[in-house]
Amino acid sequence: MNLPNILTLSRILMIPVFVIIFYLPVQWSYLVSAMIFAFAAATDWLDGYLARKLDQSTPFGAFLDPVADKLMVAVALTVLIEEHSSFILTIPATVIIGREIVISALREWMAEIGSRASVAVSYIGKVKTTAQMFSITLLLAYPAGQSWTYVGLGLLYMAAVLTLWSMILYLKAAWPDLFPEKHRD
Repeated sequence: MNLPNILTLSRILMIPVFVIIFYLPVQWSYLVSAMIFAFAAATDWLDGYLARKLDQSTPFGAFLDPVADKLMVAVALTVLIEEHSSFILTIPATVIIGREIVISALREWMAEIGSRASVAVSYIGKVKTTAQMFSITLLLAYPAGQSWTYVGLGLLYMAAVLTLWSMILYLKAAWPDLFPEKHRD
């Protein structure tokens, strides 16, 4: 167990704390849950940076890091869907969660056939993740209908568009392996 892995595990352990605080019947619950989410997002960046900088990358960390990220984002989007009770938020949230499921399954399958590198994380995915983290933090920090929630929604839609774009790129890269009979000479 090293520091990057501890940071990754901390994100998973923050999830129930995040949910409990979000639903507390106090005024500060929105802001504190947003701070927890923002801290989790920062540890996502930090654990990867430290793993590379300190040469502490491990198979366990490589497995757990994307799991922790997807769990935190899916839980945060789920509480936001419930809180906002709005199809305007539900549409991009569903796109993001659905894409994560599709790409996770695709990466797992590609790894099984030895083609994992063709579905590696792309630059678009990193931009998408940044927009997504900022949007979710804003949406958590402010109750529905406040001006900052519109900024958060705009960023969430941007993340959803980038999500679809990156999914198309991943599927395009995997296409020859998904449909090999169409690519024979």
